[in-house]
Amino acid sequence: MTDARGILRAAQPPARRFAPAVLAGLGTALSAIALLAASAWLIARAAEQPALMYLSAVIVVARACALSRGVFRYLERLAGHQAALAQLAAVRAALVRRIVPLAPDGIGHARRGDMLSSLVDDVEELQHLPLRVVQPLVAAALAAAASVVFVWLLSPVAGAVTLACLVAAFAAAVRLGWAVGARAERALAPLRARVADALLDQFVALDVLTAYGALPQSVRRVHEADAALRAATVRRASAQGLTAGTVSLLAGLASLGVLVAAAPHVGQGGFTGPALAVVVLLPMAVFEIFGPVPLALASWRQVRSAAARIAEAVPDAVPDGIPHHEPAPTGTASAVGDGIVLTDAAAHWPGTDRGVRGVDLAIAPGERVLVIGPSGAGKTSLAHLLVRFLDYTGSYTLGGVEARTLSGDDLRRTVGLCEQSPYLFDESVRQNLLFAREDATDADLHAVLDRVGLGPWLTARGGLDARVGDRGSLVSGGQAQRLALARALLADFPVLVLDEPTAGVDPAASDALLAELLGAAGGRTVVLISHVEVPLGLVDRVVRIEDGGLVP
Repeated sequence: MTDARGILRAAQPPARRFAPAVLAGLGTALSAIALLAASAWLIARAAEQPALMYLSAVIVVARACALSRGVFRYLERLAGHQAALAQLAAVRAALVRRIVPLAPDGIGHARRGDMLSSLVDDVEELQHLPLRVVQPLVAAALAAAASVVFVWLLSPVAGAVTLACLVAAFAAAVRLGWAVGARAERALAPLRARVADALLDQFVALDVLTAYGALPQSVRRVHEADAALRAATVRRASAQGLTAGTVSLLAGLASLGVLVAAAPHVGQGGFTGPALAVVVLLPMAVFEIFGPVPLALASWRQVRSAAARIAEAVPDAVPDGIPHHEPAPTGTASAVGDGIVLTDAAAHWPGTDRGVRGVDLAIAPGERVLVIGPSGAGKTSLAHLLVRFLDYTGSYTLGGVEARTLSGDDLRRTVGLCEQSPYLFDESVRQNLLFAREDATDADLHAVLDRVGLGPWLTARGGLDARVGDRGSLVSGGQAQRLALARALLADFPVLVLDEPTAGVDPAASDALLAELLGAAGGRTVVLISHVEVPLGLVDRVVRIEDGGLVP
């Protein structure tokens, strides 16, 4: 699934699994057409007042068609959705497998709304390929072909008129759909992403927007995005209505044309009045089956656009600067051994030359090293190099073993990162901690929270079931950092990388928080990243980084 075409192929269920749905759809269509044909013949023949015995067989056929139409419709929905949803699950899993090796630094350029739209809305759109494109088009084509042949056998001229009107209706559906609705359909998903972005930005930054009086502008941005989405939706619906109306008009013209063309031939070659009723009314049933074709063509344009957006959002190759071709994980942590050694190491962010270069640094087991420097100097790049979010050149050994020979998962069982803005799930304190070690008991959780100084806070909040809010909105910056450290301690990382742990914390309390965090880390190796100096005695050594390199 490296391009839109590959994604579309992956979204379509295999023929063996999808064939029952297509056959059931064909059965539904043929039952509807046969029901109308039988009914038309019965009404016209009954007007001639024949004996009942001449009508009984067709009466049975009409009843059978009425019953089979519902049965086939049920089987069509059941088999079609079962195949499509199973294939959709496989596509979603495959896309997630492609994204996981890129996260987090390989997809840092993507806006949250765009990524959300691509992986949720656009992937959901792919299910319409088998259900609203392939299935109705195949069933309508086969049913229309069978109907034209049937009408042709009764009256060649009626068959020719029916075929001509069907071809004209298909051409009109294609041309009108592309001319009127294609632009609106292509704009829908980007506009949905724009609305999602506007809403996410407003909800996440609601406190900042309110504090600086920017909330009205944010609300206006949401309204503008919603108005643009609503206008595109109306344009698409108008195009679909225009196309459907054109097809209905051609259906009426088909019946009228068949009547004019076939009426003079009544009584010739066994072409009777009831047969005329059948060929005149049959186009109505055929066009009823043909009705979903314009919607199928519109769905095809939307599905194809969705596949193109997914292919654009998910890179077809791992970007330069992101680790790839890693060994398979073993499930065991790497040994710290004689510590961490970087020799002429360099790393950069994907698509840029920002990062670190020429880094020579040795960190002994149990040592606490402070890395300081101004914003943009490369401190976070170094942190992401240590946990292998970024690939590197030069040498980086952990316990004497070159890091690139280790699986990233195995290395991160040894080297853990507490980010500057730790992510907290909209769950309880318990669930946010069990994320690090699922077999931890409540006693373990209380103990680790006491170690990071959150024991009294936990009691005041009502215990482990207290919620932390979306992205930790119900806790302070310092409490979020302590919870992140508690997770790291539960995971028992031998090496901890703390990236700006006091960012967003009151300067008067930052030194105390830092002392508590480092005290809770115990005898672990700690790489502390900060843009300011820390109190003496908290670290063993200070390393300064500027413009991507270490300063002697």
